[in-house]
Amino acid sequence: QLQLVESGGGSVQSGGSLRLSCAVSGYAESRRCMGWFRQAPGKEREGLALIGSDGSPTYADSVRGRFTISRDNAKATLYLQMNSLKPEDTAMYYCAARSRSWCYATLFYDGMEYWGKGTLVTISS
Repeated sequence: QLQLVESGGGSVQSGGSLRLSCAVSGYAESRRCMGWFRQAPGKEREGLALIGSDGSPTYADSVRGRFTISRDNAKATLYLQMNSLKPEDTAMYYCAARSRSWCYATLFYDGMEYWGKGTLVTISS
């Protein structure tokens, strides 16, 4: 069983930055594809970024160039650096993982197996 715990959410003004963290515990943390997702009130969940066990990233068009996903396997921690934040980035942010080490874009929509409980990000204009 894998446990994921997000942190780093908060309230910032438009144009600001936040870095989210996701602490991973369980089995084979470093050998999993992991990702960040978000869900705004009244909207469907949106995939933002994925990262394979080799560190290779995949980004959704909506965040490419503003968000950066990274991982520190020694610390079993996943990160999401978010810059140039906008009010429409306001959402609950979740980290997720799957059993395999590689990622592919359709995981933005389905296939992640483990989920954290989320951390809230609020961007004010």
